[in-house]
Amino acid sequence: MLRAAALVLVALAAPASATVDGWPALYDVAGVAEADMLNIRAEPSAGSEIIGRLAPGARAVEVVDISPDGRWGLVNAGEGSGWVSLAFLKRRAGQWAGLAPETARCFGNEPFWSLAYGDKGAVFESPDALPLEFAESLRLRSRNRIDRHAHVYENDLGGFVATFRNATCSDGMSDRVYGWGVDLLLVVAGDENAQLFSGCCTIGP
Repeated sequence: MLRAAALVLVALAAPASATVDGWPALYDVAGVAEADMLNIRAEPSAGSEIIGRLAPGARAVEVVDISPDGRWGLVNAGEGSGWVSLAFLKRRAGQWAGLAPETARCFGNEPFWSLAYGDKGAVFESPDALPLEFAESLRLRSRNRIDRHAHVYENDLGGFVATFRNATCSDGMSDRVYGWGVDLLLVVAGDENAQLFSGCCTIGP
């Protein structure tokens, strides 16, 4: 049943841009002296206000998007987002547009919920229920879109289908920006109705 639902949700996914530019992606800070810091600026300009800093050894920095000139990367800092010079960031290998996202965590609010991914599966949490653990059973890529994917996770009580869309996403509570949105259809034995949750995902730690 869940696998069939996954196929339906991918088919009904809302339209987005026809191409994927390859973001979000993980980067490591490179070329910054040990005694220095890499500035995060309010705008993609060397003269813009500094709103945060990255340590010279910072790793797995999630770059959500890049500036039109390709010189700056958009990253989250505190409760907002800012711009870092890509001259001091090295993109990690093995990240290509069109591959299924290796999300670390998805979340939403009203009601608050979260989905944490790990090596053994995923854990869904919400204030209304105990944490639910699931094992991955299937991954699907849209037959006609490289920016749409679905993951199917199951356990003895039921499971969920998560459909991902590569598009700018807001958590609705801060000025942070994310590069993946998600709709999660949760089916648990004993519940009269399936539940649909919507939110954002991060690929960073």
